[in-house]
Amino acid sequence: MAPHAEPATAAGPLTAFREADSEALAGAFSRLIDTFWTDGVLNDPASARAAVPDLLAAWAGADAAHRGYLAIGLGLFVEAEYPVLDGPVATAVRQGLDSFLDEVRGTTAVAPLTLALLYLLSHFPDERDRVRSAFDGVPLDPDDRTRLDRGLTRLNHLDPDLGRAWPSPYDWDIDEQERDFDRAWIRTLTPEQTAATWDDDTRTLWATAGAKALWSVANGMPTPVVDHSPYWSARYEAAGTVDGATFARHESALRCTSCRSALAFQNKGARCQGCSAFYPVASGGFLDLSRRERSGAGVSDAAEDVEADVLQNAAVMSTVGRHYEVGLRPAFLRVMGQNWDGGVTPAVEDAYIADRLRAAAAARTDAPVLDLAAGAGRWTWVVADAVGADRVIALDLNDAMLCWLRGRLPQVAAVRASALELPVADAGLTAVNCWNALQAMPDAAQVIAEIGRCLRPGGVLTLMTFRWADDPVYRYFQRSHIFPARPEGYLLFEPQEIRSWLASAGLSVVEESGPGTFVFLTAKREG
Repeated sequence: MAPHAEPATAAGPLTAFREADSEALAGAFSRLIDTFWTDGVLNDPASARAAVPDLLAAWAGADAAHRGYLAIGLGLFVEAEYPVLDGPVATAVRQGLDSFLDEVRGTTAVAPLTLALLYLLSHFPDERDRVRSAFDGVPLDPDDRTRLDRGLTRLNHLDPDLGRAWPSPYDWDIDEQERDFDRAWIRTLTPEQTAATWDDDTRTLWATAGAKALWSVANGMPTPVVDHSPYWSARYEAAGTVDGATFARHESALRCTSCRSALAFQNKGARCQGCSAFYPVASGGFLDLSRRERSGAGVSDAAEDVEADVLQNAAVMSTVGRHYEVGLRPAFLRVMGQNWDGGVTPAVEDAYIADRLRAAAAARTDAPVLDLAAGAGRWTWVVADAVGADRVIALDLNDAMLCWLRGRLPQVAAVRASALELPVADAGLTAVNCWNALQAMPDAAQVIAEIGRCLRPGGVLTLMTFRWADDPVYRYFQRSHIFPARPEGYLLFEPQEIRSWLASAGLSVVEESGPGTFVFLTAKREG
């Protein structure tokens, strides 16, 4: 609060909120919240604390939509004090607990208000028994119920359960061997690291619950999305070994990551014709251009060895490919793209990629197509179907994902390498598909610059990523997804940022679209 400024009060904004009809309600809620809260921080905690009784009084007599917004707003107030959960604002909000629990009891069908109350009440672990009892008869989906239970759980330093909170604990069906792996890396953490990781998991869990509740209060209950692609019915076999000659069909494009000289493909890998670095074919059947063995030195480098991250390692499951595509990825699209209505289906994505790459590949047949950050291969399948599997290079830095991809797409050349330094010759590609990946890159501008370098004149980029939501509360929920590689919270884009990076890379936007906060974009390399 600025010196000598009058303390903020709820009177005017709250009156406008209480009187707002359905069309004006979202805007009135935003103005009410902005009075006391900005981007996860209370503008003046004392003023927020003083406003809570008025917000609780507004609960009485309010309809379900108004109550839903009030529950989300009060949850934001409590969350702003985290990791303290019994601060003055939380204590004030707790005075309304009986009213909130009465609203929950007897609920026979989950409604947007139910989801808003789940978000709010998951901030009160000291009231765990009362909250759980109130929700006992409520037909919550398993993911929502486990978010509630996890939010109501205090950290147990003797047996902490870390890294399995997003998108919900229910989504992590791991076996005992994987659980033992978790326990092993958790034991390497200091108490401070354990507490910080627990808090990050908690914030991420609340962010998903809050995003779902906010969208639902404004638009109605979410619609699930089902992927009907034949990719999942295709036969899966553990990736077999291949020799270096398998990659020779792409010798005009693939380059040494150290000096960018051409590669000579051999039985067990590829050797650089410039610096003599040797790149092995891994047991999973992919060419590992992130790892080089220097001639005669017996020394190897690995891009990922530079900065080991135990939490990222913990995510490597035996079923990581399918788990990512059918669990984590759809949840990510719902949150980051506001895809709670299921408007963007996998079939919509498939058609976008196939239509544009098919035309690009038909125009230029002399260079391969790169599926960048291919992951488990779900969209590599689409690229291969559109342009021919023998023309596709699937690139990712996660070896477990590449093994999964090779198990379903053995005919596609898979390469392990960094998107920041593509192992590709200048103007060596006909097209690049970068789908649901740019936001995960440590330097998005550098990735786009590399794509521009590698595309031939007239070459095409198909890209899907996400922009920040216009609504500041939803934007807060987007960023509050805190993953190991993003301790500062998730970072999305403003559309103009992407356009400026494309222009700097010599790429012009052909078309740009996308519902919600999706960005669907096709760009062409200027000739």
